[in-house]
Order: sequence, then C-alpha cells, then structure tokens
Amino acid sequence: MVDGPYAWLRLSVSLVLTTVGCAGMYVSMVALPSYQTEFAVPRGVASLPFTLVMLGFGVGGIVVGRLVDRFGVARPLGACALLLSAVFFLAAASEHFFWFAALHVLVGALGCAAVFSPLLADVSRWFLRRRGFAIAVCASGNYLAGTLWPPVVDAIISAEGWRQAYVTLGFVSAVVMLPLILLLRRPPPMSDGPVVAGGSSGTPQTLGLTANQLTWLLGVAGVGCCVAMAMPQAHVVALSMDLGFSASHGAQMLSLMFGCGVVSRLVFGWLSDRLGGLRTLLIGSSLQCLALLMFLPAASLQTLYLVAALFGLFQGGIVPCYALIVREYFPEREAGTRTGLIVFATLVGMAFGGSASGWIFDLSGSYDAAFLHGVGWNLLNIVIIGLLVARSRQSGIAPRPSLQSNASL
Repeated sequence: MVDGPYAWLRLSVSLVLTTVGCAGMYVSMVALPSYQTEFAVPRGVASLPFTLVMLGFGVGGIVVGRLVDRFGVARPLGACALLLSAVFFLAAASEHFFWFAALHVLVGALGCAAVFSPLLADVSRWFLRRRGFAIAVCASGNYLAGTLWPPVVDAIISAEGWRQAYVTLGFVSAVVMLPLILLLRRPPPMSDGPVVAGGSSGTPQTLGLTANQLTWLLGVAGVGCCVAMAMPQAHVVALSMDLGFSASHGAQMLSLMFGCGVVSRLVFGWLSDRLGGLRTLLIGSSLQCLALLMFLPAASLQTLYLVAALFGLFQGGIVPCYALIVREYFPEREAGTRTGLIVFATLVGMAFGGSASGWIFDLSGSYDAAFLHGVGWNLLNIVIIGLLVARSRQSGIAPRPSLQSNASL
C-alpha cells in the first residue's frame, strides 16, 4: 500500500483539495476594491479579512491537525468542507463589514488550515520511498491556488460582482471537495514509526532533545525563515513602483515568484528524499538569504525579474521540509498536531514579516533596511537548523534518506 497506486491517487486527490481549499486566501485580495467601495471603509480596514484568513489558517491548522490525528483525515475534512461552504454563503450575504470580516477567520480555519497541514501529514503516511517529493507535490496546491483563483475570481467579479464570487466558492467547496474527501476514507497503512525515537518512557528523545524542545526550535526557525520570506512577497509590487516601474510589472514579478515556487517545491522535494529534511531545509534557507541580499543592488527591470525568479526557486521548497522533518523525528500519531504547530509558527512569521517590512520602510524611507531585517531573521533560521544538522551528525541518529529507507520493504 505504501508508495503504491492508491498512494499516488490519494496524493492527486490531496493536491486538488489543497488547490480548492486554499481559494479563500486569494478571494479577499481580488475582491478588496469591490467590497471596500460597497462597505465604504478605509483601505487599511478593508485589508482586515486577509489578516483574519491568515489567523484562522494558523490556529485552525493546530485544531484540525489534532482531530485528524484522532479520527483520521476524512471525517474532519468533510465537516470542514461543509462548514466552509456555509461560511462563503454567509459572507456573500453580509450586510455589515465587520461581520463579513469576522467570517474570514473561519475561511482560513475551515479551508486553508483543513487542507494544508493535515493533508501534508496524511500524505507523509502513505509514502516512504518518495515521501519528500509527495509532500512537496501536496504543498504545491497552495501556490497553484494562487495561480488559478485570482483570475477566476476577477472574472466573476467583473461579470456579476464580489458577492457572486463568494457564492461560487461556496458551491465549489461542497461540490468538488466532498466527493474527493470520500476517497480518503481508507485508513493509513501500518505505521513505520518515527525514524528516530527513544526513551522507554514513551517520550521521544530526538537529537538529544525532547519532542517539545525540538518542536519549539523548529517553530522559532519557521518564524525566522518566513519573516524573511514575507518581505519580497508582500512588497515586491510596491518596490517595483518605488523604482519607477508600473504596478503591473510588480504583479508579474509576484506571479513569476509563485510560479517558480511550484518548481522549487518539486525540486526540493526530490532533493529531500536524498538528503533528508534538515539538510534540505538548510540549503533552501541559505539560498533564500542569498536571494534577499541580491534584491539590494537590483535596480533595472530585468534584474528585478531575475531576482524575483531566483527568490521563488529558492524559497518555495522551504515550508514542506518542516512536514518531512516531523515525519523523520516524531511518531506518526503526532504528525498532524506537530505539523500544524510548526506551520502555525511559519504563518506567524509571514504575518509579522509583511507588516514589519512596511513599518521599517515608513521609518527609513527605503526598503534596504527592510531587506536587511529579513536577512537577520533568515540567519537565525540558518543557525538553528545548522545546529540541528550538527547534532544529527554528532549523535549518529540522522534519519536515513527516504529513497534508502525503502530498501528493506
């Protein structure tokens, strides 16, 4: 069953579910000018729905992860899909802005949170030989959603208004997601256990650390890499305009960044099957730091496009590495919860990094200091992951690459 035809079918279903379930991350971005005009609120206030989506995404991942660890993936995700559909309908019918905005906490918790961390953890249970690559494919659904949904939502808004866009997503959430979730009812195969575990007391000892200590370190590392990651993603359009180019050029750079991010996730997934999650994460984080520094001298349009593409190629594969590390160092029964906790930390980093870069720009009048701020956080990530890699070498308990760990099957 592991690595078999059903595992690949399950991965394909998970990719579609992630692409559909993450639509809520992007609908408020596209609909913002329309609902801002209708509700007559300032631009800063109108940005609240997206912030609340990210909050729901982070907290919901922990809650849904615990439910998946206890009940399996199908029942929690089925309930989330039904409730998500209802939330989209309620948002479309909202007459007051703050009720409309508050519903976006549930858009994040029932949509993005339900299909990202839990499905990454679930996919990891069905693959051994190609586990890193499978996790990367599933995680690519988040970026595919960013490619697919904005033009679709924009077309619906142009033709029928923003409320109809939310209604459409409500129907899609139920009609597409529920039948696919039924295909995930089969229980996972026998646990292959954590690659590294210890302690007769039942508390894993990993890299000379307790499970909770390792989780905290990975969480802090996740904050560090994602504060840095958020800076170009949140501000490349504004940076483009500051340098005298159009907003459309900045939007194209952002699209290029996400497109290269899909490629990055697949390549780093392939690499992690050979090197393991920690080493692959260290490589990706180091390259991301280099790309951030390359933004500093970039001034021409061609150079900005090139650096945006390189940044996408370097950063896209970072977050899926955390899900693989969880499967390498923690028991399978904790996969959903641990993955949810660490992904929550990365989302905290994304939220803080995007806003902090804006504050630094307001204070300094330049994005140079903001990029250097991101570099500082990126270096924190490199130090933590580098120390964990060193511990794995010193202790001699480094997990075997997935491609080798299947040799005895």
